[in-house]
Amino acid sequence: MDAGRGRILIIEDEKSMREVLRILLDEESYDVTVATNGEEGIEHLKNNIFDLVITDIKMPRADGFEVLRAVKRYSPDTIVIMVTAFGTTESAIDAMKQGAYDYVHKPFKIDEIRLIVRKALEKKRLSEELSLLREKFQTSYRLENIIGKSIQMQELFKLIPRVAPSNSAVLITGESGTGKELVASALHNLSSRRDKNFVTINCTTFPEGLLESEMFGHMKGSFTGAVASKSGLFEVADGGTFFLDEVGEMPLSIQAKLLRVLENGTFRRVGGTADITVDVRIISATNKNIIEAVASGSFREDLYYRLNVVPITIPPLRERTSDIPLLLEHFLCKFSKAPKKISPEALQILMRYAWKGNVRELEHMVERIVLLCDRDFIMPEDLPAEITEAADCLKILPEIGEEGFDLEDTLEKIEKKYLLAAMETAQGVKTVAAKVLNLSFRSFRHRLQKYGIK
Repeated sequence: MDAGRGRILIIEDEKSMREVLRILLDEESYDVTVATNGEEGIEHLKNNIFDLVITDIKMPRADGFEVLRAVKRYSPDTIVIMVTAFGTTESAIDAMKQGAYDYVHKPFKIDEIRLIVRKALEKKRLSEELSLLREKFQTSYRLENIIGKSIQMQELFKLIPRVAPSNSAVLITGESGTGKELVASALHNLSSRRDKNFVTINCTTFPEGLLESEMFGHMKGSFTGAVASKSGLFEVADGGTFFLDEVGEMPLSIQAKLLRVLENGTFRRVGGTADITVDVRIISATNKNIIEAVASGSFREDLYYRLNVVPITIPPLRERTSDIPLLLEHFLCKFSKAPKKISPEALQILMRYAWKGNVRELEHMVERIVLLCDRDFIMPEDLPAEITEAADCLKILPEIGEEGFDLEDTLEKIEKKYLLAAMETAQGVKTVAAKVLNLSFRSFRHRLQKYGIK
């Protein structure tokens, strides 16, 4: 909303005061409507939408409190400023308790009313922008935007709505790029906390000291560079959801503070002595094997059980290849106004690819193709070289027919093929060829001897 075009309703029974306000706001280029009493003002509210109402408290035929109630009934997003005489300050304060934005004493200063109006309209503008952002967020992270028709994804679709309404901690596991944050966001968006903040932090992004400060806040002077006290993300997330991504990488010292939050909802800022209480639902995610981390001592067992009240596992893309055509269609529509089509040959190659980066890798590939491919139909030659080369390697694999095939012989042929290719790439230098295949020199040399390769 452009403050200069804000729609303002003035309700004032004193003609001189009404005219002063009208002239002042006209000069500020606002769209001004006037009413001579509360009843007339309420009729305007029934038939029009205003950004701001300036109303006197003491008026005949419906006073300012009745106007305020009418605003809440007919236009709850409209901001109300009350105008009061010196002797009615208590009434003005009471009006603010009932939802008025501010009050102004009569007689008021021109600059004072001008500033209050500007601030009120700016507040409304920011509130509207926040609502749009929240709507955009909720649209982006609806359950419907998690793509898949495979059995694994259908089970996930059933689980999320059942888990979302609770306050239980959720631990989402899955490989990088599978969409863990998307699931966490859907859980928040389907919960009663949806109107509060969804705060996220990646535990690998910050060094240990800074991560603690980001999560729990710090007091002024608690460490070098702490020139002022700062609230942490737990305070920002109060009433909402805190998503801890890659929680398996969290240092042990911070794990202890996180455990305390999970147990009793309290923590202390870095360098602080006062307990801070928050109401936060914690959803965490990791691509790490937490059980192994617990066994090795790098992750607290008691914290693991606190985080893992409801486990959700997202399968890698290679285990749900039936979802690839749907995902391709979704991303092609996302990155192109006139979506391209995938040829059957190209689709076959994409279905065979391992997708180590999962859905994220697929999305980035589609974005690149849309930018670089001039055709409306995507052919195998339009695919990235690493994908087509991987598919070519798989061509040597025989299909399992009724008569079956010799697995050991097939695996030996594949291994020998790559050993020879590596030696050719390395121009016969064995140490270099071993690195090409990510093998130790000893293991590489053993394989050369096994197949008689010199």
